[in-house]
Amino acid sequence: MSAQDRTLDHYQELMTINATSHVLRAGRWLGIFDQLAEGQKTLPMLADVFKIAPDRLLLLIESLIAIGIIEQYQDDYALSSTARLLCQYDADLDDATWEQLADTLRADRPRADQVADEQVPQQRFDSIAATQWVHTPAAMQVAEILDLGPPREDAPETDASVLELLDLGCGSAVWSCAMGFRDPLMRITAIDQEPALVAASSTANSIGLGDRFTTRVGDPLTCRLEADAYDLVVVAQRLHSLTGNQIEQTLRRCREALKEGGKLVIIDSFRGPNRPSLAESLEALRMQIQTDHGEIPELAAAQSRIQRAGFANVQFTFIAASRVGLGLMVGSKA
Repeated sequence: MSAQDRTLDHYQELMTINATSHVLRAGRWLGIFDQLAEGQKTLPMLADVFKIAPDRLLLLIESLIAIGIIEQYQDDYALSSTARLLCQYDADLDDATWEQLADTLRADRPRADQVADEQVPQQRFDSIAATQWVHTPAAMQVAEILDLGPPREDAPETDASVLELLDLGCGSAVWSCAMGFRDPLMRITAIDQEPALVAASSTANSIGLGDRFTTRVGDPLTCRLEADAYDLVVVAQRLHSLTGNQIEQTLRRCREALKEGGKLVIIDSFRGPNRPSLAESLEALRMQIQTDHGEIPELAAAQSRIQRAGFANVQFTFIAASRVGLGLMVGSKA
């Protein structure tokens, strides 16, 4: 392929991306998604509701079919399985977030000392909890990277075989549940606000974790943690949305909760040495919009901060299965 062909393909791709976004918004604004959420409907039925000529409405519907939002069954149209997954936090395709982008970039960002340490971007955490299921493949990969699993068949089950895991600010607990699913002896304690724990319990029940999964309502920043109680402490998709003081406080509390030699597992966005992908760049912009002082740290800075908090053997890997470029940083309690 020549350089000219690549340029023309890129041009057409950009035009298609923009047109697709308008097609999606037109479908939502007209109410097509709401109508089909009630059940399958024919073209005449939809045309009558919207007072649009059927042949013109069909042009929009065919585009939505090509995008994968609508499916056709003979004369009936229905929402696709992907479209049905949209929840209250992304039913508008995240317009409520992205419409703030220009104003956010123009506004003066508060200095670190101007952000109250008790302030948390709860709306961001609620949104993450509601949509965290999309990270299931990545969570399974993390459990594999951590080499979690049952003991050897010839090894006797002892108290030392049982790993105690704390999921601090668990969201829907996709990450810790994947670990518990891989290791049948692991016991998980999940701490978060009550709405998140409803989602977390649903995740645990769906994969049969049973009484190996317990929940505790609490503010992840301030709740009491038992000292020297856990083999693993997981903080997923949360740490880098906090202020610097909150991050240091969280790391200190995690260290106190770990047994000697226990591991801290951070799953979050990190800025690597290479140019970020589109997904990584969009996640960085989303964090700017949704938090007062959250930021995606450079790898070296994140590693140094964890070491200063008293962790040794800090290691990092990008999670290949992550669709938004999340990374995994692990350190041991020194």
